[in-house]
Amino acid sequence: MEESKVEIQDLTDYGDQRGFSFTVPAEALRFLCEIKDIHVAAILPGAVRGNHFHRKRREILILTYSSAWSFYWDEGYGTPAQQRRFQGSGAALISIRPGASHAVRNDGTGTLSLMAASSESYDPNDSIVRKVT
Repeated sequence: MEESKVEIQDLTDYGDQRGFSFTVPAEALRFLCEIKDIHVAAILPGAVRGNHFHRKRREILILTYSSAWSFYWDEGYGTPAQQRRFQGSGAALISIRPGASHAVRNDGTGTLSLMAASSESYDPNDSIVRKVT
């Protein structure tokens, strides 16, 4: 059986009265092998980021949230789009292999925070549009 191109895990909050604190698991860092790019983004209510796949790079997304949002993905060209909805507050880590289109939609009322780390340096030619939402 072929390995899934997308893996989603909820992160444990180790925070205290000062606020939340989430740790990136060692296996997520091993998944990237080497981190060559990091970017941070906000997703405003009703907005979508993504709807693309990467030819070469592996990526992990870390999202911290306090209202509803959805993640959409496929397992490659010609496969059906899948969806997972999130509610409440917390953090999620999503590991994405090359070829899996992905998108994040903010379904809530607050700003959704996203941090992405990639195995390759940013190259606009590595991101190919393929809508999953």
